[in-house]
Amino acid sequence: MIVDLPSTDTSAVNRTMVDLRESAGAVALGRVLTLLIITEDGPEAEAAIQAANDASREHPCRVLVLARGVRRAASRLDAQIRIGGDAGASEVIVLRMYGPLADQGGAIVVPLLLPDAPIVAWWPGEAPSVPAEDPVGSVAGRRITDAASAKSPSKALGKLRQRYHPGDTDLAWSRITSWRALLTAALDQPPHERITAATVSGAPDSASTDLLAGWLSSRLHCPVSRKNEDVPGGQGGQIAAVRLDRASGPVELRRLDAKSAVLSQAGQPDRRVALSRRTTRECLAEELRRLDPDDIFAEALEAMPTGRSRSSSRKVTA
Repeated sequence: MIVDLPSTDTSAVNRTMVDLRESAGAVALGRVLTLLIITEDGPEAEAAIQAANDASREHPCRVLVLARGVRRAASRLDAQIRIGGDAGASEVIVLRMYGPLADQGGAIVVPLLLPDAPIVAWWPGEAPSVPAEDPVGSVAGRRITDAASAKSPSKALGKLRQRYHPGDTDLAWSRITSWRALLTAALDQPPHERITAATVSGAPDSASTDLLAGWLSSRLHCPVSRKNEDVPGGQGGQIAAVRLDRASGPVELRRLDAKSAVLSQAGQPDRRVALSRRTTRECLAEELRRLDPDDIFAEALEAMPTGRSRSSSRKVTA
């Protein structure tokens, strides 16, 4: 069901939600969080809503979409309420803001937040320079950005590192979950030798490659090099390979195509493993599983390689 409310206000939206609850059943009950999506009006907004709808099947929530329209238009708020089959396991309220109202999202969302429920803010497109200080981001306990949507993903992730606040995260982190899991599983097998050096290869401007190098540096406490290497045909993402050096021989995980990679270890036959690129829906659902600050992400972000050498060596006392 879709209900349009042109030229409206938040009081009218709240009244309509109450009426829908009485006529169509419990609409707002059983929601575990409020997801704020801050985006530009248009195809980008619809793509983000679809990803949120899919993720809501794992995390029932109220989705508030702040779709910023034309700034030169007269000040106006158009709302659209989506429930039932048009909203997955969530309820979606799309707020299209025009004119000066387009930059007042922080004040608009407050009356529509679920009481006593955690708040997560997500910028699927361009994010503010300091998400925690943004009018909308300041009301959220978790703030999700996506460096891949920036003109320069590596620079965008670097800026996030400089202005990081507990609760910040980026979809580049959840995109490397499969890589982290496979590498961890490989090192869980004997011989349990110390890793002396690591090399991460990927596209020159790949935020996920940078973050994977940072994660290895923060976990292994060894020198980590970041090399530029394009994935043939862009198959499966932006990371090409990871090599971990140890006394008995290297461990190497190299992408073969969009869905698989080969894992090589000294003294063992090469193994082909599943390694599909994760969708936005999968990454968003993973980020919504935790509502507290992600300390491991913060350490990986801090340890990312910088400068011309694109290498990182971090010494940490256990």
